[in-house]
Amino acid sequence: MKIFNTSQIRAIDAYTIAHEPVSSVDLMERAARGCAQWVGEHFKKSSDIKVFAGPGNNGGDGWALARILSDEGFKNISIYFLTLNGSISNDAEINRKRLTELTNVPVKAINGESDIPDIHSYELIIDALFGSGLNRPVEGLAATLIRHINSSGCKVLSIDIPSGLSGEQSGNEDNFIAVHADDTLTFDFPKKSFFYAENEKYTGNWHIIPIGLHPRIINDEQTDYYYITLFDIQKKIITRTKFSHKGTYGHALLIAGSYGMAGAAILAARACLRTGSGLLTTHVSRKCYPIIQQCVPESVFSIDPSDDRYTVNPEVNNFSAVAAGPGIGKDDASKEALGILVTTCKKPLILDADALNIISTNKDFLDLLPENTILTPHPGEFDRLFGKSANSTLRNNLQMECSKKYRLIIVLKGACTSVSLPDGRCFFNSTGNPGMATGGSGDVLTGMILSLLAQGMVPEDAVISAVFIHGKAGDMAAKKFGEQALIASDIIDNIGKTFKTLKKNETTHQYPDSDLF
Repeated sequence: MKIFNTSQIRAIDAYTIAHEPVSSVDLMERAARGCAQWVGEHFKKSSDIKVFAGPGNNGGDGWALARILSDEGFKNISIYFLTLNGSISNDAEINRKRLTELTNVPVKAINGESDIPDIHSYELIIDALFGSGLNRPVEGLAATLIRHINSSGCKVLSIDIPSGLSGEQSGNEDNFIAVHADDTLTFDFPKKSFFYAENEKYTGNWHIIPIGLHPRIINDEQTDYYYITLFDIQKKIITRTKFSHKGTYGHALLIAGSYGMAGAAILAARACLRTGSGLLTTHVSRKCYPIIQQCVPESVFSIDPSDDRYTVNPEVNNFSAVAAGPGIGKDDASKEALGILVTTCKKPLILDADALNIISTNKDFLDLLPENTILTPHPGEFDRLFGKSANSTLRNNLQMECSKKYRLIIVLKGACTSVSLPDGRCFFNSTGNPGMATGGSGDVLTGMILSLLAQGMVPEDAVISAVFIHGKAGDMAAKKFGEQALIASDIIDNIGKTFKTLKKNETTHQYPDSDLF
């Protein structure tokens, strides 16, 4: 699924209006009806609802939504119109007249602070003040109203985007003002700003409402940003054939573990095998070997001459793909071995964990990495590798710059893991949950990426698919155990179920109202 900036979305709206054809007010009606359906599915008709409408088309959504909810039996609705300079958009005015002529919904103007109503904690607030087209900070009466909403303790539902929030930026300035929504209903595409950690307190849980924007312009409009859905992953998954054998699905090499860190190697190895690699060789230190042999009997082993650390490489180019880093340590011997690895490896290569920590203190390694090498840092590792960023927007920009500069695939792990490619594209993941913030989760992801690479997937497809499947397996684990109790092994145990889900949902559309995430 493509992610567009706000100016592109306006252009897509305009193209739809011109080429479907459909009037702009009827397109607004579609949006409002989609929102009304969502409200009807999540709130009782006896709910007390206050709609706050601004002067633009976002306000028009609010007028239309209030009318439709009233028609559908919601009795306790009132609407408050923030007049500001007294203007109102044409479509908002049409929907204002429709509401006043066709319903008994009370309408009150907010011309000053004294007009701001009391809000009770049991009410539902619908925020339709400003949409994604707002291009300046909120101030004055609007800021006072938003602060009032935020302090109310109510459930808050924002239409399109929380009022005051940019569609592209992190809202992290000390004086930044935007609605704190519990849920946000956005149209056809998520906004890029929804994927930044600082904005979670504004967006809450966001949901895509399909409104039927024209497929031709969606297909033709170019973007560097994408949202990974099950629909995308289904097209990439390798199908096994009747006469295939273990050699058909690749021979992976995992360099992992050191004394006291055998678990990292175990988790990555188990994840690699569970994701379908035909063969796996795990290179470990002598003291790790007996432990891992018992835990992962399906793996072949290469044993380092060192008792407790990684110091040499097997013949890496005999393998289909190579991963190094989980639990290998950071001493000089490991640094030297890693340097030899990155300068001699001709196979797809993944570097994680301690491999990244070694590179972060030896930045010259970045220029030595083979093209399309995959790095899988969490934010702290990323900052050590490439420098600190003041917010998620700047970190994402830096991630994309570094992918292009060093010709790398960077997997920046987090709530909405982002994958940046050397060609400048960036993919945000749609699966996963806070329960996956647990030790070993990243080791599992490394093993999964390694497996798909060894099976012959091109690097970008292997990474994007593994990230999605990893998150989906974590979601299944969270349903069984809850987020607090989830551990990394639970993710591995649900990889098979996730593959079954991919096959089960062979005909799906690209919206999250189905089981796509």
